Amino acid sequence: MKSNPLIPYGIIVVLGIVLMCIIGFYGASQIGNDQAKGGGGATADASPKQIFEKNCASCHGQNLEGGMGPSLQHIGSKLSKEQILEQIKNGGGAMPGGLIQGEEAKKVAEWLAKKK
Repeated sequence: MKSNPLIPYGIIVVLGIVLMCIIGFYGASQIGNDQAKGGGGATADASPKQIFEKNCASCHGQNLEGGMGPSLQHIGSKLSKEQILEQIKNGGGAMPGGLIQGEEAKKVAEWLAKKK
């Protein structure tokens, strides 16, 4: 008696679905771990420039030249570190607040305040 030719395909489908579920749960747990570490994906030892490139450069440009957001090339001559930090925290205009938080926000504010 011949076996059903669809059984091997069914086994492959079931194993594929199980594997996708395992990978999905693993990925979701990694996102949770990253956020619990203080996150958003940036490491604690990231430089201010790296933090800026990850969170701000899409609007302000890779070289601070501006784009959708204003140029930040000489922002330190216009705003103090505290004012820049306040802008990062609260946003303003089209910029949403809280894109960078905590120590990362302080690092970026200090770095930008030196751009004169």
